[in-house]
Amino acid sequence: MSLDNRIILITGAGSGLGRAVSIACAGAGARVFLLGSRQKPLKQTDDLIRAAGGEAGIVPLNLESDLHRVPEVAKALFERFGRLDVLINAAAQIGPRTPMELHCPADWETVLRVNATAPFFLTREMMPLLKKSDAGVVIQVICREATEATPFRGSYAASKAALWQMTRCWAAETPNSPVRMVAVDPGPMATALRTKVFPGENPATLPTPESVTGIFLTLSAANSPAVHGELYHATAT
Repeated sequence: MSLDNRIILITGAGSGLGRAVSIACAGAGARVFLLGSRQKPLKQTDDLIRAAGGEAGIVPLNLESDLHRVPEVAKALFERFGRLDVLINAAAQIGPRTPMELHCPADWETVLRVNATAPFFLTREMMPLLKKSDAGVVIQVICREATEATPFRGSYAASKAALWQMTRCWAAETPNSPVRMVAVDPGPMATALRTKVFPGENPATLPTPESVTGIFLTLSAANSPAVHGELYHATAT
């Protein structure tokens, strides 16, 4: 799957799925921009990409506190490239594992801001750039909690449900848009994020983030068969 000359912005690129997708996209020829809250993990992802001969750039930005800087990122991309081909919102905040009636309002707001508000704002601000692409696409990363009631995961489930419905509504409002809006459920993976929720689970029994990147490459390609408003499920390889 060739992504030659594709310009891709990926959130949560410092670890887990975001890092794996960033490395895979760069390996397929894309120029990848790594957005995340911490400089050191982003630099590690950047080093891995460059060591393999790929191209990347770092965008340090905290999705909880720095959303006001997103227009600056859009402006910088426009001035340098005149377009954005793919936006992948992979960053996630897991939130506490707690009953709904005991959920701290501050934690609730943090999870909703990172998992739902930030992808909305990024998508909105990047849309003019995506429309400059010959095949723009937005990929929102959701999970089974978006469509299933999961006890003690209230804020995370609510945020992912909001993200999925945002994707569907946006697609329904723009049936003839040149920018495809899709969602991907990568399924359970061996990540640090999951370990926080299931500390007793053996990570060796789960697929790695690297094994589920294929669907992201397919959907990011200029000739992708992606269907506007569709939910795709990753298959580990």
